[in-house]
Parts: sequence; C-alpha cells; structure tokens
Amino acid sequence: MVAALAALNGLLFGFDTGVISGAMLYIRETFELATVLGFAIDPSLIEGIIVSGAMIGAIVGAAFGGRLADRLGRRRLILVGAVIFFVGSLIMAVAPNVEVLIVGRIVDGVGVGFASVVGPLYLSEISPPKIRGSLVSLNQLTITSGILIAYLVNYAFSNGGEWRWMLGLGMVPAAVLFAGMVFMPESPRWLYEQGREADAREVLARTRSENQVAEELGEIKETIRSESGTLRDLFQSWVRPMLIVGVGLALFQQVTGINTVMYYAPTILESTGFQDTASLLATVGIGVVNVVMTVVAVLLIDRTGRRPLLLAGLGGMTVMLGILGAVFFLPGLSGGLGWLATGSLMLYVAFFAIGLGPVFWLMISEIYPMEIRGTAMGVVTVLNWAGNLLVSLTFLRLVDVFGQSGTFWLYGVLTLLALVFCYQLVPETKGRSLEEIEDDLREKALVGDAERGDAVSSGSDD
Repeated sequence: MVAALAALNGLLFGFDTGVISGAMLYIRETFELATVLGFAIDPSLIEGIIVSGAMIGAIVGAAFGGRLADRLGRRRLILVGAVIFFVGSLIMAVAPNVEVLIVGRIVDGVGVGFASVVGPLYLSEISPPKIRGSLVSLNQLTITSGILIAYLVNYAFSNGGEWRWMLGLGMVPAAVLFAGMVFMPESPRWLYEQGREADAREVLARTRSENQVAEELGEIKETIRSESGTLRDLFQSWVRPMLIVGVGLALFQQVTGINTVMYYAPTILESTGFQDTASLLATVGIGVVNVVMTVVAVLLIDRTGRRPLLLAGLGGMTVMLGILGAVFFLPGLSGGLGWLATGSLMLYVAFFAIGLGPVFWLMISEIYPMEIRGTAMGVVTVLNWAGNLLVSLTFLRLVDVFGQSGTFWLYGVLTLLALVFCYQLVPETKGRSLEEIEDDLREKALVGDAERGDAVSSGSDD
C-alpha cells in the first residue's frame, strides 16, 4: 500500500509526458504560434518550447529535489511536489495566451522534477531487499500508466479539441497523491539519520518481521555517518564508478529517443497518413504496450536481475530504430509501410519498457551510499531531465535537417553505444540490501587502492 501510493509520483511524471503530445495538435489551432513576448519566433521552435517547458521546470525541481529530500524528508517533499503539480496543471488549463501556458508548463515541471527524484528514493528505502526491485519498479509502471491515461484523456477530448481539459485533469492525480501521502510513513533510513531510531523501528515493523527489523537497523547504523554528504563526496574514488554509471544511464535513457515517441507520437503517426483522431487512437495502442511490458519488467526484475533486462531491452531498441529509419527512408509510407512504422514504434517502446525505462530509476536508487543518496539522485536526475530537454527541443529540428529516417538512425547509433556502456560498466544489484551494495563498493575501492599501491611499490623497486 505504501509503495503503491508513493509510486503515484510516477503517475504525475507520466501524465505530464503523455498529455502534451495530444494537446499540441489543438493548441496550434487556439494560439498563433508565431510570437512569444512580442518576439517573432519560428512556430516549430515555439511548439518545442511549450513541450519542453516542463523539462526546464523538472531540471530546477530535480536540482533542488535531492538536497530537499535530505533536509525535509522524503514524504514531505512528495507532498510539496503534489501541490506544485496541481498548481501548474491549473495554470495551463486557464492559460489565456502562449506565455502563460509556458509558465504553467514550467511550474508543472518543477513538481515533476521533485517527484522523479524523491519517488524512487522513498520506495528504495522503505522496501525489503528481496522485493525492492519490483516495488521500486512500480514507479516506472505508474509512469507508463500515467502516459496511457494521458493518451486516453487526449482521445476522449479529441472530437472537440478540448486541450484545456486534457492539461487540467492533471490536477486529479496530484490531489490523490497528496491525500494518500498524508497518511504514509517517512523513510526509516531518513528517520534514523535524524536521530529518530524509535520512529525508524516502528516504520520498519510495518513491512518486516522482528528479526528483519533488528538486522536492517544494524546495517543502517553501520552505514550512516554523523555528517551529511556533499557534492564533493560524489567524486570520492570509491563512489566515482557509480557516478559514471548513473550519469551514463541518465543520459542514455533520453538520447536514445524515447521521448520523441512520448511527446510527438501523434505527430509522427500523422506523417504516416493517419488523421488527428486516428493518430491519437494509435498512440493509445503504444501506451497499452508500454504499460503491459512494464508489468512484465516488474515481474521479472527481481528474478532475472537488472543487467539481463537492460541489455535485452537496449538490443531490441537498436534493431527497432534501424527498422524505423528504413521505413521512413522508403517511399509510399501511407500504405503498408505506415503500419510497419506503427508496429516498430510499439516494439521500440516495448523494449524500452522492459529495460532502460525501469532499470535506470531502480539502479540510481540502489547504487549510492546513504549519506549522499538524495544528492546523487538529484544530480543524475537533473542530467536525465537535461537530456529530455535536449531531445524534445531538437527532435523537430533534426527531422528538418536529417529527415525522419536519419533522425531515427542517429538514435539507433546512440542506443548501440548505450548497450556497450551498460555491458561494460553496469553492475548487478539483485537481492542485495542497500548496505551490502555500499559495502561492496568500499571493498572494491580498497582492493583497487591496494593494487595501485603494489604497482607503485613494484615500479620503485625496479
């Protein structure tokens, strides 16, 4: 119950991601996308700014979210994020012009940025090790569910082109999250760090046996330092390898192109010959595939492990992007090739949903030491949103320059690089407590330091 409510953070994230894709088809008809603040701007750039406004806000939210999660607590920050998301959705629903709409998107994005940092963090710290992968992956499941709900909302209001209702309904999940989290406990690890051992024990007792409570409190005692971590601590020799892993996963999750589909799926499908309503309905199909395959990932991630799903997903994404590039390169797209493009998009999303989608959010909640976990997740989440912003701003421009085929092939090359990166550097964390993962990092660092010391000594003897 706790995990399901906390995972509603992901629903906000997903709804925001999906709803703008359909709303943009009708925002173009309401507002003249030619000027912002009196300045003449290319309409495609204005469209990109509206879409990416939430990414700008999310970067701000993620930048401060990690530190706020460490200072205020995980639960309080979830509540703050829900309020901000509610306000942003309201502003967008009543926006009288493009400028106010963009402001609403930015405010909305700040709430999403908070949610994207604190949701997986809270879930990882409150979950028992044996099922942590599945429970943290509920966050990704609610992200995909939020996207699907947004697509359904878009389709429901498509006949009248009522984009204000599409954007305004984001207030509903924000209100549900706030109401639910009022009754949820704080993270036991954060409570212990604040000197509230009795409260931490009480929270653990809700989801652990008596023996497990004592064992986990003992592990927490061994890993929590007396002082809080800082950004400088991220660059310690024993933390640095996992910083590289987190940064790499954060950027590759975005630059492999997933949000070109999530933000621009109706636009892409329109280019295959679908009309407005038909493209929105086909987009719903993509959303269904996304949810179903995320459910598969949740069921498998604690059985098969993180690495197998990640590598299989990236391999499949690479193949699908290659096919998509070929489909858009060939003539006659509105015939059978249009359906091939739609099927390839669905399979591309399916492979993302079993691999890079859930594994990124799970891994960054597991691989960092307690005293800097919030800060570390804030840093990598900022970079994740920065990659999201880059992709959402540049997709239409890349299509103008390279065509749709060249753009998808570019994403395919980046996905292949991601596959090599993950094969070489990403560790397996299945079935291990957060404290065991931290101890292993420290031990490897000590071994590495000892080996370098022996090498230096050997060299000096020579």
